[in-house]
Amino acid sequence: MEELKYPIGKFSYSGTLTPDQRKACIDRIDATPANLRRAVAGLSEAQLNETYRPQGWTLRQVVHHVADSHLNAYQRFKLVLTEDHPRIKTYKEALWAEEPDARTLPVDVSIQLLEALHGRWVTRLRSMDTAAFARTLDHPEQGAVNLDFMLALYAWHGQHHTAHILGWRKRSGV
Repeated sequence: MEELKYPIGKFSYSGTLTPDQRKACIDRIDATPANLRRAVAGLSEAQLNETYRPQGWTLRQVVHHVADSHLNAYQRFKLVLTEDHPRIKTYKEALWAEEPDARTLPVDVSIQLLEALHGRWVTRLRSMDTAAFARTLDHPEQGAVNLDFMLALYAWHGQHHTAHILGWRKRSGV
């Protein structure tokens, strides 16, 4: 079950990123919308309503979750870059995934949103210097977190959920 839940492994962060590591993370964030689009290409509505693991979200919910999560991430980056150590608000992602839009909308709605969002986000990320990535936010559950951590987390996050879909496809022979 652990492999189904964390197909690329759990997120880990070892500290301040090097410029090459930052570039690699930004490249992974940049690739997320296209990777998700390829992962769901050709799937029927019935297949999109399959869960990627027992007691997991549907493939449709996974795609919409990535959009919800990355919208929040983009906003958090902008807050950190324009305010001094802002306290961010968390959200109940499991409840967001149960909302009617996440359960019923075509996945292309969220993929298009991600394409536009990541276009802006990646442009901003590529313009940041080391000092900007050292800026911090106050997370209600994790305490002080810098943008290097956030960058690594969201680079992992897109790959993590794309792997859920690709793993389902492989196991289903689709």
